[in-house]
Amino acid sequence: MAAGEQHSAPKISSSTNTNSSGRPVTPFWKEKYERDARRYWDIFYKRHEDKFFKDRHYLDKEWGKYFEAQDGGNMVVLEVGCGAGNTIFPLLATYPDIFVHACDFSSRAVDLVKKHKDFRPDHVNAFTCDITSEQLTEAVEPSSVDLVTMIFMLSAVAPDKMPSVLQNVRNILKHGGRVLFRDYAFGDLAQERLMSKGQQISENFYVRGDGTRAYYFSNEYLVDLFSKCGFTLEEICVHNKKVENRSLDLVMNRNWIQATFTLNPAGPPSPNNQHDHNTCEGKDDKLAVGMSHNKSEREEIDLSVDFSNMFGTSHYLNEAQIIRIKAKGHDFKIKMLAKEYQHTCKSTGLMLWESAQFMCSLLAENPSIVAGKRVLEMGCGSAGICSMVAASSAQFVVATDGDEESLDLLRQNTSSNLEAELLNRISIRKLFWGDEDDVKAVRELSGDGAGFDCIIGTDVTYNPDATLPLFKTARALISDGGDAGSKAALILCYIQRRVDEDSVLSAAEAQGFRLVDKWINGVHESNGIISSWFRGNDVCGAFRNVTLSILYFEV
Repeated sequence: MAAGEQHSAPKISSSTNTNSSGRPVTPFWKEKYERDARRYWDIFYKRHEDKFFKDRHYLDKEWGKYFEAQDGGNMVVLEVGCGAGNTIFPLLATYPDIFVHACDFSSRAVDLVKKHKDFRPDHVNAFTCDITSEQLTEAVEPSSVDLVTMIFMLSAVAPDKMPSVLQNVRNILKHGGRVLFRDYAFGDLAQERLMSKGQQISENFYVRGDGTRAYYFSNEYLVDLFSKCGFTLEEICVHNKKVENRSLDLVMNRNWIQATFTLNPAGPPSPNNQHDHNTCEGKDDKLAVGMSHNKSEREEIDLSVDFSNMFGTSHYLNEAQIIRIKAKGHDFKIKMLAKEYQHTCKSTGLMLWESAQFMCSLLAENPSIVAGKRVLEMGCGSAGICSMVAASSAQFVVATDGDEESLDLLRQNTSSNLEAELLNRISIRKLFWGDEDDVKAVRELSGDGAGFDCIIGTDVTYNPDATLPLFKTARALISDGGDAGSKAALILCYIQRRVDEDSVLSAAEAQGFRLVDKWINGVHESNGIISSWFRGNDVCGAFRNVTLSILYFEV
């Protein structure tokens, strides 16, 4: 659906802003992200396979001395969170005599490791394991591992479970064995963006658009965490890089933390045994990405973030499916985002919401709502079922959304479901709420700029930051004409989520809208406008398990 959020500036320059604070996710979603963590990573590897992360060749440069066996025997390494093998196979290419245990709690990731062209069972033991709850000793001999690599892995674990992960690692590590650690650092650009989007789960812990999670470490937190689990700090360095993407005209500040810890045979060390923190600022260090020239070794960087994903390019439509929507006299086959991806996709317009189906049925049963009128749908998303039903009786319909990807799919859905006569009654346009150019262009479509007789919005009041731009835009586009019997109307159908009814009504009133009728979770005036829409049909019965509401405004 259309977003009422601010436009990005033409050039993004991001730096740490520790005062930013987004709305935390609700307890329901916090629990869901934890419960379904394995599934989200399975989906991640199903979609990206082994093409997301680059091979990590820097381990030899950063920690090469640790991979050389000191006693003439073969080194045994455990890669925790092995993913598709981007650490394992570069290591084996450099040190062919080491033996690697590789685990991940995504079975799809482990399958990718086993399918790799360089996989050899006599050199790699790849297995699935959720090390927050399953014991590594089920697959690895206790106290048998020389080195454990944790590369952008621990950040995916809920902070309260991190100690259990390290205790699990202790069980298989030799006394004096080491953990080689690299992960996201506090103040990274990705943290700032997640914070501003209201995707915070807890302090320094966030959920990405695909449902995977990331923690951003301070060196103090990291050292304290390892120390309490019986590890001694050898070295730590916080790296700061300014990354420029000239093709996207972006300047990005990226931070990551790198450390080496030794398992203390005597148990948890005292604070006096800890080394001083060594912080590397890298003030003048820049990395250009998205360029055609070859990068030098000094420029090699791995932040385990896909820049196109981070700044707006989506691959979700590769997972689209066809669903059938029936309403009185209408039978649509809608291409939409597969259900398993819907609650993690950042573009809400790529999915079909219950309120759109409800309003679609009401319009089909009551064509008089839009008959002969100039109709605008705001935030229609990619399905467009309300606009397509309205086209059967309206003078014409303008279907709008602020998301280009949703509009592309909307064009496919309308062209595949409507005959040419009805298709000619629908115009599809971009409308980013609050954008003056978009508003002006859409109003011109209403016929001499007169405005629209009926504006419809389904599930467009879910975002607190978008509520005011929504009503401002609707006020700029609704017709001021009409008499007492045919006043222009704004009709909103929704499930109450993050925005309560009072906030919606307050924003509407501030923009000159007057509430004429309402239907809140099935409670309504028996002789009202909205109640008349339900006479002689069973639309409510079909949606009896969904708590839907309708607000009917006039100017």
